[in-house]
Amino acid sequence: MTEPAATPGDQRRAPSLVRWWQLFLGVICMSMVANLQYGWTLFVDPINDKHHWGRPAIQATFSIFILVETWLVPLEGYLVDRVGPKVVGVGSGVLVALAWVINSSADSLPLLYLGAVIGGIGVGGVYGATVGNALKWFPDRRGLASGLTAMGFGAGSALTVVPIANMIKAQGYEATFLKFGIIQGAVVFVVGWLLKAPPAGFTAPKNPAARVGASPATERTPLEMAQTPAFWIMYVMFVLTATFGLIATAQLTAIAKDFHVTDSPVALFGLTMAALPFALATSRILNGVTRPFFGWVSDHLGRENTMFVAFSLEGVAILLLGSHGGNATAFVLLTCLVYFGFGEIFSLFPAICGDTYGKKFAAANAGLLYTAKGAAALLVVPGGLIATKYGWHVVFVAGAAMSFVAAIMALLVLKPVRTRMNSVGAIT
Repeated sequence: MTEPAATPGDQRRAPSLVRWWQLFLGVICMSMVANLQYGWTLFVDPINDKHHWGRPAIQATFSIFILVETWLVPLEGYLVDRVGPKVVGVGSGVLVALAWVINSSADSLPLLYLGAVIGGIGVGGVYGATVGNALKWFPDRRGLASGLTAMGFGAGSALTVVPIANMIKAQGYEATFLKFGIIQGAVVFVVGWLLKAPPAGFTAPKNPAARVGASPATERTPLEMAQTPAFWIMYVMFVLTATFGLIATAQLTAIAKDFHVTDSPVALFGLTMAALPFALATSRILNGVTRPFFGWVSDHLGRENTMFVAFSLEGVAILLLGSHGGNATAFVLLTCLVYFGFGEIFSLFPAICGDTYGKKFAAANAGLLYTAKGAAALLVVPGGLIATKYGWHVVFVAGAAMSFVAAIMALLVLKPVRTRMNSVGAIT
């Protein structure tokens, strides 16, 4: 049974009100699930201090979460395309709360892993409901819309990093999991009831300033999309650019410890804090800001051109962090730069996917491409093991090289392939 879309009255108001309201709701939902990924690093050491399961075994929870979150998004996106974002959003809110409730009482690794599975399903559902909805409501501004939605996920944890860290110290990680889990899940549950898909005949207003995304693409199902070379080129690029960012997200505490800057005081922007929590808070902000910024840039400059600039910036930032991260102030600033170069992949890839394969199956198609994040997550644990054996320098150099390769691929491989698709009428 298909959920009713927005009404004809909504359609008339959509250009000025309804679609921006839907975008705002999506940002709220994404911000409420951000901690399940970006707050994880704060819990690893407290869990290990209590249960002594070992960091690699506990960090496997992060990889499980990412794998489930990403590899089920195509199915969740399919459900969004079929029944609408409301049903998926509301159900996801329940799962998001349940995941951290389980974590709060987990006294074994299997229970911790179960929490990761349930949380991954919930967060993936929120992603499919909100990003897919943004791509459908904003075919004229896909980069900006997907970027603003993804900003919630990138920056949503910024305001709660310090409160979570303080609560862990004061009340323990179990109480923190329980309280934040219930609050985050409840907000998604409530807001999910307000999500709506655009009406069948919806047409976005023209955006004369936009360079891309205005022309309708040939509508392709996920299976049809997977048969085109452009999809697999995007997939490889996504893996290359996501890998180091995920390693940094999961291992930033370990990196700070190895650089001996964890508790070093840093004075920036009128604030003085220890380097690690300062880096966590500020980098989350930059990780969020970069998504709408580069999404907006790509609407005007072109997707591949923007990718080249952003991925090259990421490569430079990784190398600088690897060489200067031993200085506490540099560690904070360069971590911010790394995340500024990393976060935009979550706006650029959905946008270029919508440009190339249409909006009818936008949620499922973007979800299938999003599984590349899951493939990249498989390299998180090996990255940590390599760092333990050979040092972080090897991981930093490899991460930078992957970003530079993706930047070159954007201009020399993906752009010509998409141009040929245009020339033969695959995109009209």
